[in-house]
Amino acid sequence: MSGLLTPPYGVMETSSNNDRMPDKDSMSSSALCQVSKNCNKTPLIEPHIPHRPTKTITQVPSEKILRAGKILRNTILSRAPHMIRDRKYHLKTYRQCCVGTELVDWMMQQSPCVHSRTQAVGMWQVLLEEGVLNHVDQEHHFQDKYLFYRFLDDEREDAPLPTEEEKKECDEELQDTMLLLSQIGPDAHMRMILRKPAVQRFNCAVNSFGTAHCRQWGMELRTSLFLMPGQRTVDDLEIIYEELLHIKALSHLSTTVKRELAGVLIFESHPKAGTVLFNQGEEGTSWYIILKGSVNVVIYGKGVVCTLHEGDDFGKLALVNDAPRAASIVLREDNCHFLRVDKEDFNRILRDVEANTVRLKEHDQDVLVLEKIPAGNRVSNQGNSQPQHKYIVMSGTPEKILEHFLETMRPEATLNEGTDSVLSDFIMMHCVFMPNSQLCPALMAHYHAQPSQGTEQEKMDYALNNKRRVIRLVLQWAALYGDLLQEDEAAMAFLEEFYVSVSDDTRMIAALKEQLPELEKIVKQVSEEPKAPQKKHKVLLQLFNTSDDRSQKRQPIRGSDEVLFKVYCIDQTYTTIRVPVSSTVKEVISAVADKLGSGEGLIIVKMSSGGEKVVLKPHDVSVFTTLSINGRLFACPRDQFDSLAPLPEQEGPSTGTVGTFELMSSKDLAHQMTVYDWELFNCVHELELIYHTFGRHNFKKTTANLDLFLRRFNEIQFWVVTEICLCSQLSKRVQLLKKYIKIAAHCKEYKNLNSFFAIIMGLSNVAVSRLSLTWEKLPSKFKKIYAEFESLMDPSRNHRAYRLTVAKLDPPIIPFMPLLIKDMTFTHEGNKTFTDNLVNFEKMRMIANTVRTVKFCRSQSFNPDAALTNKNHQDVRSYVRQLNVIDNQRTLSHMSHRLEPRRA
Repeated sequence: MSGLLTPPYGVMETSSNNDRMPDKDSMSSSALCQVSKNCNKTPLIEPHIPHRPTKTITQVPSEKILRAGKILRNTILSRAPHMIRDRKYHLKTYRQCCVGTELVDWMMQQSPCVHSRTQAVGMWQVLLEEGVLNHVDQEHHFQDKYLFYRFLDDEREDAPLPTEEEKKECDEELQDTMLLLSQIGPDAHMRMILRKPAVQRFNCAVNSFGTAHCRQWGMELRTSLFLMPGQRTVDDLEIIYEELLHIKALSHLSTTVKRELAGVLIFESHPKAGTVLFNQGEEGTSWYIILKGSVNVVIYGKGVVCTLHEGDDFGKLALVNDAPRAASIVLREDNCHFLRVDKEDFNRILRDVEANTVRLKEHDQDVLVLEKIPAGNRVSNQGNSQPQHKYIVMSGTPEKILEHFLETMRPEATLNEGTDSVLSDFIMMHCVFMPNSQLCPALMAHYHAQPSQGTEQEKMDYALNNKRRVIRLVLQWAALYGDLLQEDEAAMAFLEEFYVSVSDDTRMIAALKEQLPELEKIVKQVSEEPKAPQKKHKVLLQLFNTSDDRSQKRQPIRGSDEVLFKVYCIDQTYTTIRVPVSSTVKEVISAVADKLGSGEGLIIVKMSSGGEKVVLKPHDVSVFTTLSINGRLFACPRDQFDSLAPLPEQEGPSTGTVGTFELMSSKDLAHQMTVYDWELFNCVHELELIYHTFGRHNFKKTTANLDLFLRRFNEIQFWVVTEICLCSQLSKRVQLLKKYIKIAAHCKEYKNLNSFFAIIMGLSNVAVSRLSLTWEKLPSKFKKIYAEFESLMDPSRNHRAYRLTVAKLDPPIIPFMPLLIKDMTFTHEGNKTFTDNLVNFEKMRMIANTVRTVKFCRSQSFNPDAALTNKNHQDVRSYVRQLNVIDNQRTLSHMSHRLEPRRA
């Protein structure tokens, strides 16, 4: 019945199921025939095409993907009918086909939610997986090449053309379809890559042509004829590697190992719950990582001992110990997806890693672990070939890591030339494992170090280069810390002593004079006296109260800055204390006790507007800036904790500002929001992200600037929800939706992604998204724009849609800060800071790489658009800096239900 069920058009008879129709530009017909002749293979060009059914990955396509395929086909026939037509290739005719490259081009033109050709490939792959689109030679990998594909409807000879009514329906549904495919496309694209064979395989043609001929033909010949179809490309491996960075089970592995795994991982899926992957006692042959679904771990006599979920792994122990399986693995649910590493590849990677690892030992203990990695074939300016490999630090003691960087850095480089990224990593991350109190004496010791062996000239050359290296590192270190060094007495004392030592040495060593001016400039910058305390305190109060004074530029908050802050008592009276921003809770209690006259048994409590209470620990720091938007600090005896209640003022506003808000231009609002957000973002020091990730209490440092910037994200999000929920008039709520979508569009235009996402997340808040009557009246144009914006929030493939968007932008950029924090937290929690008493420098490198994103975003200064100034400019500026919001989700939900009660 296969001939009746599926027409044979475009299916080629070949000697192997792995052969396929070659790329249009791969090779000539004569070359193809010659290769086939030499290999004693059936020629690719056959006069007869046998009937055989199309094989698909999914046996029965889902209704929504069937509908998506019909919409795309009908739209193509309506807008670009020339794309679906009979095509001839090498004496064969393929009915009603499209070309892969043309399909990708077309999809890129249809919707702004398609950001790259790779994304479009993934969207077409969704249709290919479910058999709604088919390759004429039954390949399961959609490719952006001159290959022929046919829609399922066109498999029938009498496939009808769409009617005018169908065309109109498809036009209306196209954007929703594109959004659906853009959301599930990344998963399909990843599955497509993982299904590609990871191992190259030559056949007899290599012997027939010889190695030289194969090199001459290159990948085109091998891909077309001699390899399993769809072999992983360099881009494929990079996509897999990026995916592996965010899998929990692999977070502790080095970059090298993850890249090795990208080349050998095999995709495996099982459709039915209850399937046994392997049984207890069997030989261990593979290591598994769960991509989707969950499994039960079953031990004889004990039953199910635990359940593993997405991101977990199993099966590795048997490979490491070369022992039988310790338990059975049974699928808990249908359609589970796994990544699998076979034993041979697993053992090879372990051998390769160990073979490329160099361990420096002292007293039989590892003190420095290096790994050899490819450095690329580079040629220097003098024409000399550079080394093809280099060694990177994986772990070590703090002293040996410092020593290694000092020995391997180029002493001739200046501060303006930048630094090697690994040296930057050390300078940025040393506070985690080698604080300034430890680093500064070590640098001074290295500066004065003298060799004990060699000729006098060799000793002089060594001493000179060593001093120049230390000076260079100190310059980089001081440049990163900037005026933060003013808060570190030991660091300031070191800088002054170091400058004196270098000045003295320049009298004897003339070569050091060229670095002295740079050092002198930095020492003067960080040694400048801070401004008058009264001025600083005034600025701090403005920062906390977000009042609008344009008389001076916003200054970063420092830990030594003092703040006036209200701390409330159980009777809801308050006392105002004056303490440094970086004060610990213990110091706050002491200040409160001085005002109250007694501090015995006092605790400090953070109280949210919803009544959630958190008792702060004595060593917690920077407690003022970590409060929620309407949060307050309370002090009370521990036995009165249960009696604490929120203040009436914490409830937020009872009336909206729509009357004022609707008169302001959306573009002006977005512009002023961006100006303010940039001020906050520009005050965040890179080190604050590190303090936040590893725990500010471990450094006794403030993260006030980062806290305020993160607080701003929540403030904008709740502002959106508050204004909509306080608007009782339906028509006004619809206008508010339109207004916020316009503001979000302008924020995106200004590359203010932090506010852009805050607004979109506010609109997607359940208190707003459930207002069906309001959304129904929103014009379709705005619905499509909002759907496009929502697609950028898609978390699949680790927020790939957002990352693709950011990759196309040039600075200045205000990034989506919560995602950066999430990336750093994931790396921190998934990797130990110390392994075998050595600093895990691979972890330091990964976190530093994320922090560098902030540096890139601010590498160009933000210049406000003077043309946007108008008569209402000051009003808009004041409005966006003093948003009054409700941050209690329960309250907002109740208000939402009063506006539009739940339908029966």
